[in-house]
Amino acid sequence: MDRRCFLQGASLAAVGLGYAPRLLNAAEGAAPGKTLVFILMRGAADGLSLCPPLQEARYPEVRPTIHLPASGEGAALKLDGAFGLHPALAALKPFYDDGTLAALHQVGSPDLTRSHFDAQDFLESGTPGVKRTEDGFLGRSVKQLTGASPLKAVALQPSLPRVLMGGDAVAMGSLAEFRIQGTTPGGGFEGMYRQALDQSLRGTGQEAFDAIKVLQQKDPRSLAPGATYPTGPFGRRLLEIAQLIKADVGLRVAVTDVGGWDTHVAQGNAKGLLANRLQDFGDALGAFLQDLGPRRDQVMVVALTEFGRTVKENGNRGTDHGHGGLALVAGGGLRGGRVLAPGWRSLREEHLHEGRDVPMTTDFRDLLGEALTRHLGLRDLRDIFPGHPNDPRKWPGLWKG
Repeated sequence: MDRRCFLQGASLAAVGLGYAPRLLNAAEGAAPGKTLVFILMRGAADGLSLCPPLQEARYPEVRPTIHLPASGEGAALKLDGAFGLHPALAALKPFYDDGTLAALHQVGSPDLTRSHFDAQDFLESGTPGVKRTEDGFLGRSVKQLTGASPLKAVALQPSLPRVLMGGDAVAMGSLAEFRIQGTTPGGGFEGMYRQALDQSLRGTGQEAFDAIKVLQQKDPRSLAPGATYPTGPFGRRLLEIAQLIKADVGLRVAVTDVGGWDTHVAQGNAKGLLANRLQDFGDALGAFLQDLGPRRDQVMVVALTEFGRTVKENGNRGTDHGHGGLALVAGGGLRGGRVLAPGWRSLREEHLHEGRDVPMTTDFRDLLGEALTRHLGLRDLRDIFPGHPNDPRKWPGLWKG
């Protein structure tokens, strides 16, 4: 990387370090050592394909070319008798079977937008329908977490995502990009970094470099037996999140995203566009969970999408923007091995949102509120999800205890 290219990207690096972090200003009461991994599936993933309602007689009727059969060639994997799992997600089935993976249908936002941009913004800000929110719900959450690690909150993507804004967070395209180059003091990437950033951020930058040095010294790159990550960007990001967790650098919140879910045309069923996307997603997440080994007890993964897709396939053998979606949750502290669909009635038009979409019966803030409280130990969600009642009686009940 030459100096000019680096200086052009310096603003990205500054954003990646958040708003002048104060790493020691943390609230009491957060559970030590646990990590929340948040994955945003950008583009509106089709929950009725990821976890198809095999018990619904109307399911193959409304999706004549893209449904997954209950048996035979291209069949969905059996889960609980009512729902199945897309065969491209076979790598996740062992974790469902051992109780460390669950699926939650009909989760979403009370805001009715069908705009990807607005729905993602509302999800990441944690304030559905409110466009003036400047920070993200995880950025606000990080402020309540104990620990002074400069890698307490990390986004494995090129720039700081909306969801972490306002918190003490670092964004990096990859660990390799963030490693210090050169052998002389102040040389290479580290030297250019010091020259490029404003004085107010230099101290925080040095802390981040110190943490990377610790990571290099521990060298946690070896994989657990059976963990084989796909070679694409999403697999690499999850591999590096696992490295950070295994290196004990104080990581509490990790964020990444994965796109390619907007399947308006030629969606496919067991094979095709969506199946290819799911293969990469499932293999990467399955490798990540396997790679964590015993540390899986200290990690919780929440994968969300901004909204679901239409129940009926369209004229292009795809699906359009819908409402209620699907969340996948994984981790050692989970009451998994279940598909939750609270309030599910049927796929008949009279039971659908506006006669076309899976309805929303679980507010995404209730799912995330349970994760932040039960897993990370946050005690007060009023600032995390302002204006939301945060009633534990509305939580999905996914965590043990």
